[in-house]
This record gives sequence, structure tokens and C-alpha cells, in this order.
Amino acid sequence: MSRPRPARPEDGLAWITGASSGIGRQLALELVARGWTVVATARREAELTALAAEANGRIIAAPADVTDPQAVAAAVHEAQTATARPIALAVLNAGTYLHDSAERFDLDAFTRQVRVNIDGTATALAAVMPAMIARASGQIAIVSSVAGYRGLPRAIAYSATKAALIAMAESLKFDLDRAGVMVNVVNPGFVKTPLTDRNDFPMPFLMPVEAAARRIADGLARGRFEVAFPRRFAAILKVMRILPYALYFPLVGRTTRRP
Repeated sequence: MSRPRPARPEDGLAWITGASSGIGRQLALELVARGWTVVATARREAELTALAAEANGRIIAAPADVTDPQAVAAAVHEAQTATARPIALAVLNAGTYLHDSAERFDLDAFTRQVRVNIDGTATALAAVMPAMIARASGQIAIVSSVAGYRGLPRAIAYSATKAALIAMAESLKFDLDRAGVMVNVVNPGFVKTPLTDRNDFPMPFLMPVEAAARRIADGLARGRFEVAFPRRFAAILKVMRILPYALYFPLVGRTTRRP
């Protein structure tokens, strides 16, 4: 079996979930600028149609809810059939974030984040991974977050789901390496998007979405397992990941305490 390599535009289509706004939307435009034809999936059809109109036919709107396996499978099948090209690069980016805390724990909000962030990623995997394994080629990028390195305040569900996605990508790598399929995990820090616009706390190293899309596209093209940015912020959090609890909890508690 050949060693996995990064996908290229001549190999087929790029598919992005969560493509109607934020990182997903900007990454679709970035990949088009690099020669890709992009299949863009999200629930909001009007936003996808507007996105496709910006790309002169290089973005295919494929609306679907990632929590609906049948809809996702149909969207993928229709795009591949219409173009007679396989999906060579899948960026599984759909996700959501809702503030939570022990005092205001909301089971419905927690479950929603699990369904979108974890189950939605698994649904997308099921739609493209078997064909990539059969071809012994392709690339799958799972978008997680530096918030998955350790549990963070006011992010009970978010940190839990993003940690699960990192572990998912790590586990997949053992099998997909043998199958000739590349897998990556993308761990952004704070990126200016509609999701982070809701935050009411300081966001260190906040990055413009255009810069984030370039970092992701560059990282996927290089083929490294993890694409993490901003580098300094990711490095700080990686150091914190190995701190013992006796140091970690007081340090994070002091630096994130609200007035």
C-alpha cells in the first residue's frame, strides 16, 4: 500500500461541511483560489447559494444537515455524480459552540453540541471514507480546536466534543495510514467568526478568518497530521496540557476568572 499523500485538485473534489459561514466559508474560497472545485455543505441553502455565486461555478452548493445521515450521503452522491469526480479532500468542519457552566447546565444544549460536533463528523466520515479506502487515496481533515487539549471554563460540552474529535483523528490515523488515506486534525485558536462574535471575554491571539483559512490550506497541502494555529497560542496550550492538575487548575482559574 502506498504511503498517504495530500490530495491535489486534479485528484477530484474538495468537500467542506459547515461551509455557510466562518472558517468553512472562507476555506471554500481559499481552496477555489488554489485550483479546487469545492462542494459546500451546510443547512442554510441561501447562504450556500450566495457563496457559490462568488466562485464562477467552482463551488457546488450541496445543502444538508450533518446530523441527518441520509441527507449527507445524498448530497455527496449527487455532487460526485453531477461532476463525475470523486471527493478527494474532505474537510469536516461543521460545529457549534454554546457557553455552559455547572450553574447553568442545559442538557439540550449539551446534546446539541454532541450531535453536531461529534455525530455530525461521524456522519460525514461515513459518507466519504469507504470510497477513499477502496481507492486507496484521499485526505480527510477533522476540524477540532485547541479547546480540546484540556477542559476549559464555560466550555463543558465544547471542550469535551473537541477532545473527542482529536482522539477520533488520532485513532483513525492508524487504520487510514495502512489504507493509503491521509487524515489530519485542525486545531484553531480564536478566529473571528460569527461564533466567536458571541463571546463576551478576551480572546488572545484572535486571528482574522482569512488568515485562518490560509493556514488550514497550507497545512493540509503539507500533509502534517496536526494543523494548529496561532502557533504561539497553540504552544502555550500544549505546555498547559502536560501540567499536573495541582498547577493547571489554579493557573487557568486565575487567568480566566470573570470580574
